[in-house]
Amino acid sequence: MVNGCMLTVMTEQAETRGERKERTRQALLDGTLALAADRGFAALSLREIARSAGIVPTAFYRHFASLDDLGAQLVDDGITALRLALREVRRKPDASLSDTVRFVFAQVEPKRELFGFLTRERHGGSAALRKSIALELQLIVRELVADLSRIPALDSWSHADLEIAADLLVATVTDGIVAYISALPRERDAIIDRTVQQMRLISLGMGAWWPPKER
Repeated sequence: MVNGCMLTVMTEQAETRGERKERTRQALLDGTLALAADRGFAALSLREIARSAGIVPTAFYRHFASLDDLGAQLVDDGITALRLALREVRRKPDASLSDTVRFVFAQVEPKRELFGFLTRERHGGSAALRKSIALELQLIVRELVADLSRIPALDSWSHADLEIAADLLVATVTDGIVAYISALPRERDAIIDRTVQQMRLISLGMGAWWPPKER
């Protein structure tokens, strides 16, 4: 019985330490987003990010190997999570184009601050963060190319043609996200509707366009 009690106490202590570590890790991420809103990620120092989470700079390394590692985590929390969620949506046979677009915005809404950060940093001062964001967007395009290649009406399209179409579709949604993030609440539904319409027009154009046989 005594050993059982000791085991329970040790388990509770371990869970508490784990919970504290996760809270501190999240505080570092949240603090980074708040600080970067004014100056950008590249202008931030490890010291001030640590201070925003209430820890000393050396304790930062218990959670992230470097600032670039922290930035990569923010990309994972935003674009990577969205890409994986979209993968599941696209597997549904009854998922319409409108449903998919609206699903994207539904994922963005609770993470508006994070996606605002990512859209700004896509062309920001941190080369490592730009590269990480670009890689995830390329993966989304690549997966969309694979989806498009399975559409019978696009059998005659080359891989290059499919990439152009996928780039256009992803860029359209990305532009919609940028507008959505900076819009007033009353404007957001209209931005979603407009993005859906843009995607429908692109889709209709793709169905009517025949790529040239020779390049």
